[in-house]
Amino acid sequence: MRKIFASVLLVLVLNVLLVAQDSAPADKSHDMSGLEMSGHDMSSMGGEAHAMHSMEDRHMDMGSHMKMTALRPVKAGDQQNADQVIVAARRAAEKYKDYKVALADGFKIFFPNVPQKQYHFTNYQNAYQAVFKFDPDKPTSLLYEKLGDDYKLVGVMYTARKTATEDELNERIPLSIAQWHAHVNLCMPPADNREEVLQPHPRFGLRGSISTKQDCDAAGGRFMPQVFGWMVHVYPMESKAEDVWSVEKQMHGHGD
Repeated sequence: MRKIFASVLLVLVLNVLLVAQDSAPADKSHDMSGLEMSGHDMSSMGGEAHAMHSMEDRHMDMGSHMKMTALRPVKAGDQQNADQVIVAARRAAEKYKDYKVALADGFKIFFPNVPQKQYHFTNYQNAYQAVFKFDPDKPTSLLYEKLGDDYKLVGVMYTARKTATEDELNERIPLSIAQWHAHVNLCMPPADNREEVLQPHPRFGLRGSISTKQDCDAAGGRFMPQVFGWMVHVYPMESKAEDVWSVEKQMHGHGD
């Protein structure tokens, strides 16, 4: 059942992405890729794009469609800087333990009626500010698990613009401690073949076998080298450092 929901979500988002591309202005000189909520282009994709990210997290290893920052050797001050982020993330988690407070502060739930492992509540103003500066007290998204009619906060997500370098990401959260991830090598299906993403072994999409522009062009698709911006999940209420910065939780949403 979860796979069916995931596939439906993916089709919805692929449609939105295609419309966004068709309607996007030709002039790309002013790069606003950082206006991507969790790295997503807020102006054209909105919450649907984030929903795809949520779906991906709990679904599979993205393989050639995922890239991670490389772990660096620990340098003096790295642990202290990372600990400061954890402290701020815990403040945010404590403030928004009640999801109604998050809603009142402008966070939006994406696909609240679709069963998900984690529900992303995203604040577009925080996402916009994250393009230009890093404020660990203002996460782009809050991560909740649903418990009946209530939500339990389990983590937060920070973002950076698509064009950020690893050195810039390292300034935000040391890459010796945390690994950021991005979604890459997406082949959008032709308009008359969008339902192929529902198949067990699709060619298109972030589960697809196509991961190069050459193969995408040959299949009549539309290639996107990187779909969204950089993102990193933090689970500040965990007691162990490896759980606070868990890459597995980033990729699989607490496991599935």
